[in-house]
Amino acid sequence: MSWLTWPFRLFVFSLWYAKALVESNRAVLKDNLTPGIDARSGIARVSTRCTTDTEITVLSALITLTPGTLTIGTRIDDDGTRILYVHSLYNDDADEVRADTAVMESRMLHALRRKGDRA
Repeated sequence: MSWLTWPFRLFVFSLWYAKALVESNRAVLKDNLTPGIDARSGIARVSTRCTTDTEITVLSALITLTPGTLTIGTRIDDDGTRILYVHSLYNDDADEVRADTAVMESRMLHALRRKGDRA
């Protein structure tokens, strides 16, 4: 990847996030306007590939801005791995929360890092 593609990658990520935001808003709105409750509340410990304070802050903010999810806290393990604690309303289990967060993180890192990052 080249730094020349960085603005385009940032734009594509913005479009992807806007779509994810609309989908999660739709799920929360449906849950609030229809009888019954679809929410399955839970908290997951999520290891990240973020290496800077900026990356972990942006990821935390993106998670919190998405309806139905909330970043509860962060920490750095002894080996330097940055950890997020994520509360989710619409995931069946912690592994699903980790998978959804990993997708968002991968796309975010690819967009934010000037040389790109895909893993």
